[in-house]
This record gives sequence, C-alpha cells and structure tokens, in this order.
Amino acid sequence: MTGLRTAFLLTTAIGSTSLIASAASAQEIFTLDEITVSANREETALSRSGATVEVVTEEEIERGAATLAKSYIERLPGVSMRSYGPPGASVELRLRGAPSHYTAVKIDGIEVNDPSGTQGGYDFGSLAGSGLSRIEVLKGGNSALYGSNAIAGAINVTSWRPTELGTQQQLGLEFGSYATRKFNYSVGTKSEAGLVSLSYAHVSSNGFSSADENDGNFEADGFRSNRLSFALEHDFNNGLRMGANAFVDDSWSAYDDGSDLTGTLGNDFWNRRTQGLRVFGEYATGLIDHKLELSFYEADREGCDDYYRAYTCTPYNGTRKKLSYSAAFDIGAQGRAVLGAETERNDARFADINTGAPFSGDVRKNAVFGELNWALTDRVDLTASLRYDDHSDFGSFTSGRLAAVYRLRDDLVLRGSLSNNFRAPSLYELYGPYGNPAMQREESLSADLGIEKTYGDKGRVRLTAFWLDAENLIGWDFGATYCGSGFGCYNQVPGTSRRRGVELSGSYALSERLTVGGSYTYTDNAASTNWADVERHNLSLFADYALTDTLSLGYAMQHVADRSSGFDDYTVADLTLAYEVNEQTEAYLRVENLFDEEYQLYRGYGTSDRALYVGLRASF
Repeated sequence: MTGLRTAFLLTTAIGSTSLIASAASAQEIFTLDEITVSANREETALSRSGATVEVVTEEEIERGAATLAKSYIERLPGVSMRSYGPPGASVELRLRGAPSHYTAVKIDGIEVNDPSGTQGGYDFGSLAGSGLSRIEVLKGGNSALYGSNAIAGAINVTSWRPTELGTQQQLGLEFGSYATRKFNYSVGTKSEAGLVSLSYAHVSSNGFSSADENDGNFEADGFRSNRLSFALEHDFNNGLRMGANAFVDDSWSAYDDGSDLTGTLGNDFWNRRTQGLRVFGEYATGLIDHKLELSFYEADREGCDDYYRAYTCTPYNGTRKKLSYSAAFDIGAQGRAVLGAETERNDARFADINTGAPFSGDVRKNAVFGELNWALTDRVDLTASLRYDDHSDFGSFTSGRLAAVYRLRDDLVLRGSLSNNFRAPSLYELYGPYGNPAMQREESLSADLGIEKTYGDKGRVRLTAFWLDAENLIGWDFGATYCGSGFGCYNQVPGTSRRRGVELSGSYALSERLTVGGSYTYTDNAASTNWADVERHNLSLFADYALTDTLSLGYAMQHVADRSSGFDDYTVADLTLAYEVNEQTEAYLRVENLFDEEYQLYRGYGTSDRALYVGLRASF
C-alpha cells in the first residue's frame, strides 16, 4: 500500500508539472530580475547566476507565520530537517543529503556555525520564524566563496528591513496548542540616505514530550526564546556607505536524553545565548568598489542532564572574530572582478560530559580570494571563483568553483556548477575530550546541472541533477584509542561518501485566485561512510486559493518515503485559513499535522500531534 501511495504522489507531482507547462504555453513572457546575495561575491541577478539558489521571500514568510524559521526551509527541494522533539529541540539540516556541518549559515552577514559545536553545524531548533525578511539557500559546493563548512551549500538569513520610504511597522500575535504563545514587533525607517530597523520576536510553549508519548512518555518539554535584531545603514555624499547590524538570541528548552527514552521522567534542559555584531563600510572610488567588514559571533550554551553522571551542567562557549576586505572593479565592458582577503580567529571552551574536565582550543584562519564574472555573450555568463585558505593546524587548501548560465531563450535557462571543497576539523574534533589534534581536513568534489523554464509572471519549473563525493571524512570511530575514552574517539574514517540525486520544483498561478506548486527530491544514498541517514523520496505539494476577496485558504502536504534505518514512510499536511480584516490587518487559523499522523524523525523521539494555532498580524 505504501508503494502505491508513493507512486500516486509522484505521479501527481509529475502530472502537476505537465499541467503547468501546457497551461502556460500561450502566456506572455515577463521575468522579474530578482537578486541573489549568496551565489557570488557581489549581488547578482538570479537569471545571471550559474549556481542553484532557492529563495524564501518576505511575502512567503508573512503568509506562513511559522513558529520557527526551519518551517520555511524544510520543504524546499533538496532540504531535509530532523528534530529531536518539540519546538526548541535540536534540529539537524540535511542539504542534498549531507550532514548539517556541511552547510555554512549566515544571519545578517554574520557566520553562525557554532565554534564550540561537536562538528560545527548550526542548530535551527530555536531560530524564530518572525522578524525575518528573506532566506536564501545556495546549493552545491561553495568553499571557494565561504571556506570550510560549505561542502553542501550555504544559507543566508536576513532580518526584517523596511522596504519603502518612511516608517514601517509589523506586529504579530499567536496562541495555540501546547500553550504556545508568539509575539513579534518590528519597526524601521527608510530614507534616501539609509535605514534603521529594530525587530523583536518571542516564542514560548509548554511543548510535548521529546521522548515519544507512544512509548509511555507524557512529561512535556517546554521552550521559550527571545530574539532582538538591529540594523543601521547610511549613505554619505562622498560615495561612502557605512552600516552595522547586531542580534541577540536567548533561549531555554527542555529535552529528553537517552535515559529518558525508556519512560523515565526527564529533568534535562539547555540554556542558549548567541549574539553577533557586524560593522561594514563600502566606498566607491569610481574605478574600484571597496568593502571592509568586521564581525563578531559568540555561542554560549549549557546542557544540564543526569545521563552520564550525577545531575550537572556542561558548558560550551565558542567565539568567532573575522575581518575581511574586498575590492571589485570592471574589466572592460563584459567582465567584473573581485579580489580580497580575510582573517578570522575561532576560540572554544567545553567540558567532558562524563567527567566535567575542561578542554579548550583555538585556531587562526587566513584566506585570499578572487572571482571573475564574465559575460561571454548577451546570453552566457561565466563565474570563476578561487580561494586559498591557510589553517594554523592542518596547513593550506585551494578551492575553486566554475559556474555558468546559458539563457537559451528569455524564458528558458540552463545552469551548472563544478567545484572542489574542504571542511576543516571542528575545534571539538581537534581539542575536545574525544578529539585528535592530528586530524586532517575532509575534501570533496561537487557538481550540478539544471534547467529552468519560466511562464511569464505566472510560474516556473526547475529540474536539477546534483552529485557530491567526499573522502577523508571525520566521524566517530569506536575502535579509536587516542582520546582514551574506552569507547571510541573522533577520527578520520576510511572510505567515500557520495550523494547524488534529482530536484524538481515548480509553481503556477492557474487563475487570479489559485496557485499550485510543489517540489520533489530523489536522493541516492547508497554510497555513504559515517554520514547522516536521509530519505530517498521527499515530496511537497501546496495550493493557495483565494475563496473571496478577504478570505484565503492554504494547503501544504509533505510525503517522505524509503527512509533508512527501518523507519516507516509518513505524510504530513498543514492547513491555513486567513481573513483580511482590513488593508493592514489579517487574522489566521493554522492547523499543523491536519490528519494527526504518527511518525518519528529520530528513533524514540516524538513529533507533534494535530495542533491548532490562531493569530493576528498587521503591517502599518
């Protein structure tokens, strides 16, 4: 039955794509020149980017009104997210089947991969979904742009900014299941000379048991978070532009560890506080555009549990300080180059979760980089990126990326990229209680090729094939003895891990009132050494329908099939009903897990039952 349901859903997706293609054949072509900030060293029109980029717009964020930012990302093609329970629990991202520490993440230009994390991945479990204006997901190997941790891609999150001249405000309130409460407020002023904005988001919930309630666990694991972000930009008359942005994110979340999966009551929790600051200056001299950036990031967290020893708290603290400079200039009428350098220092302090013994480490990274963007013809653009990294522990590495886009017609684009990449060992893997200072870098090759068809301003369809091959991986080796634990250490793992697959996505406005779309990802995970599990089939479909001029209905469905480790397939559906009170205010009702599906993302850990949320949002 499961196989028949999967076949039906895939047939539906392919049929929907065919419907989009046939219905749009007579439409006038009109393509918006949308900009990407992550695909190259400078802002680039998506139509001129050879890299594959998925964009979640401010309109989609406002319409979704999600509790956490992960909800906007996890249904994009090529993306899979797994959480260890309710909101606030740890969430691991899989981009094109690669583990979370293979994706570089930036918030407002500040790199937020945790310097004290075991493998350096970013945890999306507590990032609020409010107070944001844009999310970009850059896919494919991009060490040539972002250095280490960008083997699978990069994610750029932008906090809310005013978009029109004058003062703008946003307000949101929500209440729902599990005693969930959400409040957000943003205010900003934009002028011809610059902008200033301030955003605040609060989320709290009593939650449900991280350890699955179907196994007899009924002790709820709650969550609360507060996030404040600030931005300031100003243009001076002499061609100088300066700015600063900062954020503080403070959260508390209860969780269940391994000892709680058998039905015992838990008393475990995380305290997390992250903060970032970025100051930048841009100066256009006429021939050269200079850019100087200084950023600081700190992740301070404390895990308290009784799993390994008597109830105690284990601290983790990591900091990153980075300084970068770049110069961009034209090369004739068809070319543009960017040259630059950056230096950063990472520090981390952590403790042995078994004994409480302290550990610490630091590393210095220096890099020089260059990028050439060349318009070979009026329809072909080529981007060549090169980066040389010098790591204070393992030495140097040179990474490169070639990306090209060919606009066969105004409505048909062919794009592809090829790159070599690396991941430096995390500070925990080097200097933590289970680490090895002699650890070496991981290396990989990555490629993708895609085609995109647009249908005027009605919709688009994109098909992309991807391939990633990595070796010299760092993972847990139960036979390693260097750290003296008696049960293994982090170590270089022999063998090769490979991910390859296909992404299909599209959307189309069938009428002024009805828009349909979806995405499907096939991931072949047969060749993998010590990598995270990932499903072979991931299908998402959605429909947005305006029932009247003031009442709209949104439906979204996700089906995941052929999961590893013996997990069952599952299908989850969400429903949203929104009513426009006036031009500035909208009330909504959101139902998550509409059909009350029971499933697990990690063995022993639960997921939400059917949940109901009501809210009010206003822009003025």
